[in-house]
Amino acid sequence: MERPRKTTEAVEILHRRYVKGDPRREAALQAERVNAEVAAIVRDHRTEAGLTQEELAELVGTTQSVISRLEDADYEGHSLSMLQRIATALKMRLKVSLLREAAGEYGKRRRRTPQAKSAPPRPRARRVR
Repeated sequence: MERPRKTTEAVEILHRRYVKGDPRREAALQAERVNAEVAAIVRDHRTEAGLTQEELAELVGTTQSVISRLEDADYEGHSLSMLQRIATALKMRLKVSLLREAAGEYGKRRRRTPQAKSAPPRPRARRVR
């Protein structure tokens, strides 16, 4: 039987020691990754467009400090409406997606039993006055 390889990767060791298997820490780490990714996306697209934070803020209708916060990986207040405004100012479109977690990636979760599909809800009638 082959022994598991020993790792010397510091990040992997720290993850295994302090995060892996703790659903709260795994969720917090994932949230931090998302915040950092959103910050990088805003900064990268702004700089690709050749804009300063002040110029983007003017196009979006906000202040430079708001753009600065959005580009900070520690900022947790990203809103879809602000990201949409930024996308519009940069002549881009915002795309949001939800991805399935890999098995066991963020802690064990109870599996739901599949439910029978029901008919789609009927549209509600509007009252005409």
